Amino acid sequence: MQLRPLWIAGRFLTRLPFPDPGVTTPHEVGQSVPWYPVTGWVMGCLMVLAAWLLRDSDPAVAASLVLILWVWLSGGIHLDGLADTLDAWVGGLGSRERTLEIMKDPRSGPAAVTAIGLVLIAKWSSLQALITTEPWLLFAIPLLARMQLPLLLLTTPYARQRGMAADQCHHLPRSAAWIAVFATLIGCPLIFGWIGVILVSVSLLVFGLARRAMLQRLAGFTGDTAGALVELTETLLLLTIAL
Repeated sequence: MQLRPLWIAGRFLTRLPFPDPGVTTPHEVGQSVPWYPVTGWVMGCLMVLAAWLLRDSDPAVAASLVLILWVWLSGGIHLDGLADTLDAWVGGLGSRERTLEIMKDPRSGPAAVTAIGLVLIAKWSSLQALITTEPWLLFAIPLLARMQLPLLLLTTPYARQRGMAADQCHHLPRSAAWIAVFATLIGCPLIFGWIGVILVSVSLLVFGLARRAMLQRLAGFTGDTAGALVELTETLLLLTIAL
């Protein structure tokens, strides 16, 4: 089986030492999209392993270390998208052009800093509860969050002419991407039972609300709003389990 698309996906979405695919074409970048949920599953495996190794540690310390690992695994790429999106949503004042312009600004304003702080606090506190009860559910959270990316590409227009997600949009293998999405949506309930049903339902609810907001403000999505969707999904799934 040709795993080059997986290497491309892994190098894009994580900091893990996936084999270097070398120079990639736009077509190959698009072909990597169906593998995005797999990269989330790999991240989940590593976080479950870390939680198991830290099972006898103080829950707060264990949660801090797992969260640090989580952020490192993603390289902060989705946190960056969340920060840019929140700054743009607040500063854009309802204007599509102004919102897109602010997203290009590399500086972070108060909304961005507040959003990152609240997300990390929510993840840290929820991880404390999860690590001491059912750490194996960490398999599902990054998997479902990265399932949102091919689903977004399949159902939502791209808001820019060029950008981080342009190649993925223009060269998306739609059949393979739908298979990846449905395999995740069906597999989670089969593996995790009724908790999996709840997690899938929350993921789809977050997706629907976020997609509607993107269409209303931007008439589409950007790489930043896609990253924000991943972070919001992870956070709300963790809070759901903790509650």
